[in-house]
Amino acid sequence: MSRVLVTGANGFVGHALCRVLMQSGHTVCGLVRQAGQLERGVNEWVETQPDFAGVDTNWPAALQVDCVAHLAARVHVMRDTAADPDAAFHATNVEGALRVAKAAWRHGVRRFVFASSVKAIAESDAGRPLREDDPPTPQDAYGRSKLAAEQALTRYGEETGLEVVIVRLPLVYGPQVRANFLRLMDAIWKGFPLPLGAIDARRSLVYVDNLADALMHCATDPRAAHRTFHVADSDALTVAELARSLGRHLHKPARLLPLPASWLHLAGRLTGRTAQVDRLVGSLQLDTSRIRAVLNWQAPYSTDEGLAETARWYRSTH
Repeated sequence: MSRVLVTGANGFVGHALCRVLMQSGHTVCGLVRQAGQLERGVNEWVETQPDFAGVDTNWPAALQVDCVAHLAARVHVMRDTAADPDAAFHATNVEGALRVAKAAWRHGVRRFVFASSVKAIAESDAGRPLREDDPPTPQDAYGRSKLAAEQALTRYGEETGLEVVIVRLPLVYGPQVRANFLRLMDAIWKGFPLPLGAIDARRSLVYVDNLADALMHCATDPRAAHRTFHVADSDALTVAELARSLGRHLHKPARLLPLPASWLHLAGRLTGRTAQVDRLVGSLQLDTSRIRAVLNWQAPYSTDEGLAETARWYRSTH
């Protein structure tokens, strides 16, 4: 069994990863900014300095771990209010991640799992599922920061021998989900008409418990060392299929209007939301064959099971 330190352990993905690790018999310590929000049984390390500035000097003397799963990050938002978004993302997602990796190596950690994003390489798939070795073309400050972090961590691993594992994620959903996925469920629940009935582009998603299982394999399987993996559910639904499935599980049939994608693109240009519309109607599929071939990994839950559990949570809390 392994000893794993999880940064961002009180976040959406962090909670799931800590739970899956403990259920599998691993020892878990969570590094968080606020105390008292962890899964029961997770040892807590509170680090309040921004961008992990004190992670090395404040490393607990008794803390010995085999792997750090670095989930904490400055996350992507649609309207960033930072004066210099690139600098803000770089400080946390690049410099902060590298700071944690260096501290981990100095304290005897052998593996570092970095939760990256598909946005590090692309916003669309250009007609075929994205592979790990596709040329990267990030389109915003968040994506650029994730790519820079991948590159910096890979170099550090090559220089020191730290086993850096990079995991690129699409949109993550599940109980406690927020942002656009929650807004979609709100709209379906309230019966708002959605202009998505004619959208046939497919987008990869990952159920949070599928992601946690994949991250656990990346943290503990020797074959994952120094590799980059794409992780997603087995199914890539169209936006219309996603809305219909959510409506079925919410017991509120989705009201979908069959507006052509060209109309939505025009509306995006007129309202200054071209990027948001492109992400809504464009295809973005991930090729997950590498993690399945190298680690023999299969998603434990189907997309329908994940959506059913997400809708069950929504019905019970909203």
